Amino acid sequence: MSLLFDPDSFYFGVLPFVARVAGGHGVPPVQVARAALLGLHTTGFPVSPLTPATFLVVGLAGVELGDHQRFAIPFLFGASVVMTLAAVAFGVFPL
Repeated sequence: MSLLFDPDSFYFGVLPFVARVAGGHGVPPVQVARAALLGLHTTGFPVSPLTPATFLVVGLAGVELGDHQRFAIPFLFGASVVMTLAAVAFGVFPL
């Protein structure tokens, strides 16, 4: 979802709605917030075209945004998987 929303719009506009819907299905809102932080700050915002820092980084590096996304997304997804497994192992995300 971070490819569609900038960070402020997501955290102040979309996440409260998602947390409320998830709460209606028995998922605590804090779990939704933790999952959003874990996923969006690894796979989401670093490659989002709506995050100004991404344009700054690719501009300073002289790299095209599409090339940056194609290169970074597999590594960022892997980092998200490792962090999710660690969160489950440490009890942050109960099974």
